[in-house]
Amino acid sequence: MFSEFTRAIVEKLSNINLLTLGLLFFTALGSAMIAYWRTVEHKSFRDFFDFAFPAEVILHPSARADVLFWVTKRAIMPFLLIPAGVTFVTAVGYATHEAIGWLFGIQAPLIGGPAGPVTIIIFTATMLIAYDISYYLYHVAQHRFPFLWELHKVHHSAEVMVGITKDRVHPLDDLMNRMWDGVIPGICFGIWSLIALDPVEVAIFGINVYVIRNILMMDFVRHTHLKISFGPLNKIILCPHWHQVHHSIDPRHYDKNFGLLFSFWDRLFGTQFVPDPDEDLRFGLIDRDVRDYQSLFGLYILPLKKMGRHVIRLFHRRPNVVAQPQDSSPS
Repeated sequence: MFSEFTRAIVEKLSNINLLTLGLLFFTALGSAMIAYWRTVEHKSFRDFFDFAFPAEVILHPSARADVLFWVTKRAIMPFLLIPAGVTFVTAVGYATHEAIGWLFGIQAPLIGGPAGPVTIIIFTATMLIAYDISYYLYHVAQHRFPFLWELHKVHHSAEVMVGITKDRVHPLDDLMNRMWDGVIPGICFGIWSLIALDPVEVAIFGINVYVIRNILMMDFVRHTHLKISFGPLNKIILCPHWHQVHHSIDPRHYDKNFGLLFSFWDRLFGTQFVPDPDEDLRFGLIDRDVRDYQSLFGLYILPLKKMGRHVIRLFHRRPNVVAQPQDSSPS
């Protein structure tokens, strides 16, 4: 049953990739047109092209590193990360389904029959929330723990952002994120399979959560120079400009705006920063070896070497034992 669970999700995910990419492309194009219209007074097609694809960004060494990293990572993703992400969520979901079902003697969904539109909408909303709080907690951990930060620095090492910077994430970091993603969303997934959805329905609509989330959070646009804001909706949805703050090297912006889709997690936990609408930002790291991250060696191997040093220091750390002075007084 578990293998059927996983296979159904992988097949569904493969079928929607082209649709998702098309929607993301038109979202990015529309965002560029909106930002250009608001920013430039005298408009022309050539000027729009220069605005959307500025030479100082496109030709930057960081952009070149993004392209090389994206191409090489595409060869890894289908065989490692996508199946792994699906497996972790479905594994925890299946375990939750079996455990709760056994504990309370539930053999079939409590609400019989095919799931209606209201059930699907509620399911999708709860899964969106589960994925988002899961990502927020892991993202905070990436900045708090040096071991995780060495991997996450790959993403923050981009000195310009060109859309595909969203995928400037070390494969091990991606894999660990997906493992963690299996916990909260997986439990939510398993509970829903007991309430109202059979495994096939859960698999199909569970994948739609990824699509909806990717479109709403505008992940491609938020990793560009386009300052897109959602106005009043910023109180609910994290707009691209607010996420760009998270990549800023300004000390005021450190450890701010961790959210993925929803902005209220940052407001709730005190990590929100609201930038001025026209505030310009500089991206990257302040580390002395920041330039080392603009190559495939720096993006793939350097983080592993630095993680290894943390592990070595951890295992070689010994508690300080203060020697007690010997009593030399006569007995």
